[in-house]
Amino acid sequence: MEGPPAQEPRDPRANYDLAVAYQSLLLQEQIFAIDIGATNIKFSHVNDLGVLVRGVRRRPTPYPCSPARLVEFLDERIAKSGCRRVGVGFPGEFRDGHVVQPGNLSRPGGVATEKDPDLDALWRGFALQDALREKTGREVRVVNDATMAALGCIEGEGTELVLTLGTGLGLALAIDGALQKERDVGAEIFRDGKTYDQSIGERARSLDDLNWNPTLVEIVEGFAKEFHATTVHLAGGNARRVVPEEFDHLPFRVVINGNDAPMRGAARLFADD
Repeated sequence: MEGPPAQEPRDPRANYDLAVAYQSLLLQEQIFAIDIGATNIKFSHVNDLGVLVRGVRRRPTPYPCSPARLVEFLDERIAKSGCRRVGVGFPGEFRDGHVVQPGNLSRPGGVATEKDPDLDALWRGFALQDALREKTGREVRVVNDATMAALGCIEGEGTELVLTLGTGLGLALAIDGALQKERDVGAEIFRDGKTYDQSIGERARSLDDLNWNPTLVEIVEGFAKEFHATTVHLAGGNARRVVPEEFDHLPFRVVINGNDAPMRGAARLFADD
């Protein structure tokens, strides 16, 4: 009696191809989060709940940073991500898919240089969201960077103010979970002729770390009073430098969030899909 026919050995390349196809499918269902900063641009993959599934990677922001150069720079990273959905935080005033004012991206050599009127003019009114969609072929959604951080912080109750602490200062506001349209405050004068970016940004902290926290408390108090905040969230790269005890005397909650808030917030840009 003859036994069953011998089976041919499985081609190991078939297993590899299946694994690659499965990995590609997983990547497509993730969201590629991009947080554009005046110093660095951060990237990460997150799931639909905003949980990071890969570590955060950083690349120096390319200067001079014209719209065309930034789109080209981001296109390369988005193509490599494998994701079909992309959430982007822009470091300036941004509304309805267009740049209102570019913040520090209008400085040709970064934050330590003066603004270039020609570069500034290139940015104003630029349809960044559509440009990225056309260039990449992906579903790209762009908001102000503080707004994206707010989406990763807010709890959905009361008046929540979000301040992002990095190269400069960003601000977002939510009332009962609904984000409000607010101005970009970084270039506004705080005191002594210095802007908020100059007074509480990373350069100010590096030059006078001792007075950085007291200055931050003063700024938090001022904006909390202006917006009648019940909770203030502090996010961004320098949130880790905040001394929590400095805020104990304030009549509202101060919540210190990690630097990954914008990454988490990118997922919420697609929450209604």
